[in-house]
Amino acid sequence: MDEEEGPAKSLEGVKHIILILSGKGGVGKSSITTQTALSLCKLGYRVGVLDIDLTGPSLPRMFGIENSSIYQGSEGWIPVKVETNGIGSLYVMSLGFLIGDRGDSVIWRGPKKTAMIKQFMNDVSWGEVDYLLIDTPPGTSDEHISIAEQLRWSEPDGAIVVTTPQGVAAADVKKELNFCKKVALRVLGVVENMSGFICPHCSECTSIFSSGGGKILADEFSVPYLGNIPIDPTFVEMIENQANAKETLVEAYSKSELYPLYKEIMKNILDRNLPSRI
Repeated sequence: MDEEEGPAKSLEGVKHIILILSGKGGVGKSSITTQTALSLCKLGYRVGVLDIDLTGPSLPRMFGIENSSIYQGSEGWIPVKVETNGIGSLYVMSLGFLIGDRGDSVIWRGPKKTAMIKQFMNDVSWGEVDYLLIDTPPGTSDEHISIAEQLRWSEPDGAIVVTTPQGVAAADVKKELNFCKKVALRVLGVVENMSGFICPHCSECTSIFSSGGGKILADEFSVPYLGNIPIDPTFVEMIENQANAKETLVEAYSKSELYPLYKEIMKNILDRNLPSRI
């Protein structure tokens, strides 16, 4: 056996690993990753978030920590702590912390991306974490193959696959579901994001796109349909105005229109009692 084979030591204290995938960009994958993390925190879990969308690392901004720095400890990089006011715990690691200017382009060839993903998987000191969420790039490119190779010994719980209602998005997401099948990655379910629009004045939800694409996709591949999440302008405001907020993002999100919807999605997954890795 190759000396590098086997589970990454950095993941030894991680009980569950969930990937967030989509075959298409612009479906709100980072938003779903953020809501998954916030929902788990609200339920009292210790959560780590690994952002390996190398060309568009947006999670530092989503969690209001883009001006933070990461440091090298004796056991690897130390992820950035997000303030939760004692409600669970939340730590984030992202390439975004290593880029000097948020507007800089990351122009890397495949081998460098592969090396970076390997380093992220092996050299982050997560400590004891209940759930590690991995936000991935869109598509089924070199990065996805590298992720699958790095996780093959680590027994992840599976993937949440994100789509939007339109047929053009669902067609691209089919590729992701086929990818999961080929690399033997369990699909925990499909989430249909941007499924309607919540009016900030009357809270009524209106379907501004077609609907039902996620359910059709899940049925076609015989995987669970987890539910649909609408566009909520107040969630965008919540993300953008964190610097002036009087409460943490976890506290603000738990009062939003989206939290009860996403709580049901997470309940669907948690009720399966997937075995812990440790």
